[in-house]
Amino acid sequence: MPRPKRRNKTNRKQVKNRPKIYAFIESQNLNLGTGKDLFNKNKRKIYTGWKLDFKKFRIYLKDKFRVTQAFLFIGYIENNQKLYRELKKFGYQLVFKPTTKDAFGVPKGNIDAELVLHTAAIEYKNYNQAIVVSGDGDFRCLYEFLKKNKKLSKIIIPNKKAASTLLRPFDKYKKHLEDDRQKLQYKKTGGVHSSNT
Repeated sequence: MPRPKRRNKTNRKQVKNRPKIYAFIESQNLNLGTGKDLFNKNKRKIYTGWKLDFKKFRIYLKDKFRVTQAFLFIGYIENNQKLYRELKKFGYQLVFKPTTKDAFGVPKGNIDAELVLHTAAIEYKNYNQAIVVSGDGDFRCLYEFLKKNKKLSKIIIPNKKAASTLLRPFDKYKKHLEDDRQKLQYKKTGGVHSSNT
């Protein structure tokens, strides 16, 4: 008669003691940083935009950085319900910001305050390490706060050519998303790759 299999207590303990790593994602910076072409002063293209597959990106965060919770900060647009459902299905927790429209009718929803509030206050006690996805220099004070408290893990920058120079003191924390473009690029077979905010 075969012996009953013993549960691997060591593995369970390792998982339990593994640090909780949360990702805080600025959707607009991520979208524009990956998808927008960039040109130099002489109008020569220095960066070709590409479409990010959000399903692959969530798996990438889990497998490469052991991210357990991924908060995606995004401007709310009524007509984007299908997109929101897909993103939730992929494993993102959506944090919405009401949008307004500019003079050209383009929706705008700056989510900087929401991202800082969740990272430094609302979710602060729930994680051990934070990964912030943005190349925006406006978050420098947040990075200084996280670093001081030994909670800054990575700053994932969509595009090194568009990254703020204010982030130079954090070079050792940076990971450039374009380096893994081949793994994360959207293919026509499926996947959500864009939002309007």
